Amino acid sequence: MAEAVDWRKRHLDALREMESEERRWRGVEQILRRLVGRVCAVAMGRDPRLDAQLNTLSAAARRNADEAELKALFDSLTGVVMAVENSAASTPPVTAPITSPAPTAPPPPSVAQSQSQSQSPSPAAAPVAASAPAVGRWQSSCEAVALLIERLGQADPSGSELGTLRSDLAAVADDAALAMVLLRVSDLVSRHVAVVTRERAEAVATLAQVTDRLSEMAQYLSGASAERERDHEDRQTLNIDLLAQMTRLSDEVKSHDDLSMLRVLVTDRLDAVANNVRDFREREQHRFAENAARSERMLSRLAALENESRELHRNLDLEKQRSRIDTLTRVANRVSFDERFAEELARWNRFRHPVTILVWDIDRFKSINDACGHRGGDAVLREVAVALSRGRRGVDFFARFGGEEFVSLLDGTELEDALRTAEEMRSAVEGLRFHFHGSPVRVTVSCGLTALREGDSADTVFDRADAALYKAKNSGRNVCIAV
Repeated sequence: MAEAVDWRKRHLDALREMESEERRWRGVEQILRRLVGRVCAVAMGRDPRLDAQLNTLSAAARRNADEAELKALFDSLTGVVMAVENSAASTPPVTAPITSPAPTAPPPPSVAQSQSQSQSPSPAAAPVAASAPAVGRWQSSCEAVALLIERLGQADPSGSELGTLRSDLAAVADDAALAMVLLRVSDLVSRHVAVVTRERAEAVATLAQVTDRLSEMAQYLSGASAERERDHEDRQTLNIDLLAQMTRLSDEVKSHDDLSMLRVLVTDRLDAVANNVRDFREREQHRFAENAARSERMLSRLAALENESRELHRNLDLEKQRSRIDTLTRVANRVSFDERFAEELARWNRFRHPVTILVWDIDRFKSINDACGHRGGDAVLREVAVALSRGRRGVDFFARFGGEEFVSLLDGTELEDALRTAEEMRSAVEGLRFHFHGSPVRVTVSCGLTALREGDSADTVFDRADAALYKAKNSGRNVCIAV
């Protein structure tokens, strides 16, 4: 019973966490939709065809369009952007001021302003004045999209699409390209919301199932308690009846001297006592049969509940394992690393057993992605993960930190020995052979490593290793540097 109550509490806690996660993602989605509308407003005025698409997209964002409609708008907007770019490539450029729609009409000019305007201001001044706010708004929109991507990274740091989104955002050159990045971010947010919603529904169903089983057990225990109470009352009634019969018999014996009459009285009282005892035994046998049948049913339900509990244990363990495994590379993810790193740091503070952290980064991964496509980049990530994790000891730990970064924890290894191990791992990656369309693709990694020291926290250790990684990058890449 206590175990079942514990399961109920665990599922309630999980459900509350999923509801909080769902509310957070809904909030991110609403912010993203408002941002889509603002970007669409900033991008107006370049081409009538593009304006029509942006108006449609802005309206869809306002009315909370679903994923299918946004996907169709994304495809349509892509086609229009390509058509506009082709038209621009074949048409001589025309200088025009950058304008952006204002939310409200500007106030009428004052007399001084009218006189100032009548003095023929420089024609080049108007475009500069109008373009400055638009450029500022466009820059703030890019920063807001980057912030959204970082929030996505906090929720799913090992997501394979985040690195691509960051690269594409850094490469945007106009509002239309920014809008397409926004649509992809919106699609990713929608998928996260769908996953959280599905997991929440599964948790609700599981909680309802556990609650039903607990209700059955409560009813059984309540019935058993009531049955014990009735049995107790029945025994008390029998005792009272027997005592009354014996009291009457005693009084009658004292008040009669006739032996034959006494025999009759004793016989009648004994018959009454026998009837009371017989009725009690019949009721007791009936209760025993009912309790046996009820107990058998409950034992069957408890066996089923035990099987369901074991299945829930397996499912929860499996979900926990999945939540700590990177879906692309099949190694541990950022969440798993944070937990293990905290354990290692606590163990080091207690025993001072040497621990070294290695931070890895694939060199020029964006160029690999651009040259081989995202599928090719994903294949590189998977093979590099295999090469870096191959041959590690059971006490060591390896995880994907996010994007093209990986981390290793070498337990019981001094910094000097860890550097030799890192060089072997680096050489293993350098020895990988990749080809794209028949052409070889060179893949290397850089590494920064450091050992735990007195007064270290998780942040200071990682920052020190990360600084060593940047030093390795600036030293020509494909090197390991220990600090």
